[in-house]
Amino acid sequence: MFGLTPLEIFGYVGSVLVAISLMMKNIWYLRWVNFWGAGAFALYGLLVGAYPVFVLNAFISVIDMYYIIQMRSKKDFFSLEPVPEGNSFLIQKFLDFYGEDIRKHVPQFKTESVETGSKVFILRNLVPVGLFIYTPKPNGSLEIELDYVIPDYRDLKNASFLFNEQRLAFKSQGFHSFVTRSTVEVHQSYLQKIGFVPDPADPTIYYKPI
Repeated sequence: MFGLTPLEIFGYVGSVLVAISLMMKNIWYLRWVNFWGAGAFALYGLLVGAYPVFVLNAFISVIDMYYIIQMRSKKDFFSLEPVPEGNSFLIQKFLDFYGEDIRKHVPQFKTESVETGSKVFILRNLVPVGLFIYTPKPNGSLEIELDYVIPDYRDLKNASFLFNEQRLAFKSQGFHSFVTRSTVEVHQSYLQKIGFVPDPADPTIYYKPI
């Protein structure tokens, strides 16, 4: 392809991965993509005898893996902060700031639910990283209007805390299942990773028992 050897293509792939990693907002994914890119470029440098390239990128790979292990083993403190009715100023600021990203991942979200639904901020080490808005239904289900986490903290730990560790708290309120709707492939993949299953009659509706 374009007169390149397989080895040269391999080197370019490593370079592209490094470049892509530098454009990522999520530090977890940035480290992983940068690790594979630097590792590939290090191997390329070794194979072509460019030892300074090998040493630099091997060092970068080691640093990336060090921080990946640190992030994986770090113990975060999670908590939920309910927002009282009529106190939606901070929520509106949050929605305005992340509005474009919310519309991209949850296009069905309606701002009217801010006034009518129950609202909870997800705090991670006292930082508000997510917003959870839901509506209780008479049949005992909890309909999720919005489950949004800011880009820098999308590593499923927030979801695990909310849907697994807080399960008994929701159950004690009389809920028996979470239900939500999604037409976005990335969001659907996220839902399935945390245990939601699609409705056979309507694959845009997802359920998770509490």
